[in-house]
Amino acid sequence: MSHSFIKIWVMRHYFLLFEYKINIYIKKSKRERERIYMEVKGYIHSFESFGTKDGPGIRFVLFLQGCPLRCLYCHNVDTWEIKDKKMVMTAQEVMKEILKVKGFIKTGGVTVSGGEPLMQPEFLMELFKLCRENKIHTALDTSGYIFNEKAKKVLELVDMVLLDIKHINPEKYKILTSVELDNTLKFAKYLDEINKPVWLRYVLVPGYSDDEKDLHDWAEFTSQLKNVERVDILPFHQMGQYKWEKVGKEYKLKDTPTPTRELVEKAEEIFKSYGLKLLGK
Repeated sequence: MSHSFIKIWVMRHYFLLFEYKINIYIKKSKRERERIYMEVKGYIHSFESFGTKDGPGIRFVLFLQGCPLRCLYCHNVDTWEIKDKKMVMTAQEVMKEILKVKGFIKTGGVTVSGGEPLMQPEFLMELFKLCRENKIHTALDTSGYIFNEKAKKVLELVDMVLLDIKHINPEKYKILTSVELDNTLKFAKYLDEINKPVWLRYVLVPGYSDDEKDLHDWAEFTSQLKNVERVDILPFHQMGQYKWEKVGKEYKLKDTPTPTRELVEKAEEIFKSYGLKLLGK
């Protein structure tokens, strides 16, 4: 038997063994992924099958439980505490609910809101991976307050971010939310660095976030972010007041009026003067 024949025979069997090990690894990896999907559970408040205000198109909106902020105007105050979750589901179980309406959300996608979704980063990562495997567009609705390595991993998997920058003045931001502003600004700059598409949201609250200088400062900061696709000004409303009463918490804005049309238009003009694109404007 020639040396060349032996060499070919050895190489052939080596590659067959290598191929066998690769196939075993792939199967094992798939089983491992499925095991992780089954283990990672999300603490869920609720979900909405046909949302139209939380990203482009018609969307499946998942509201997660838990939030470190204590916004004075929060209309989901019943999502603050993780222990108050309504449901506990795996990413696979949520995906089954999403797939039931996939035909209706094909021009939209899935938005995960809260609460603050980034309190549950492992669950988010698994859900966004499943959405990507099923070619479903994803959006993350966040305050940007939780900014760490796990949050960055989530951002690698999501298609776009709906970011609430609730105020630009650090002292007023803390009055509104009970937390510091710095993390949210770092979060916004990081999204710009990685060129992640962003829609910004600003809640206009008379007496709290309607000061003209603050509006100019907010617009000046956000206009420097190249990844911002649009800005939504959300006029303050009282529709969440009953939830505060239901959970036995004092609602400090019960006497705060909704902003007038003139005030909203003033804010819009200021934002547009910095080149920010507003919905329908």
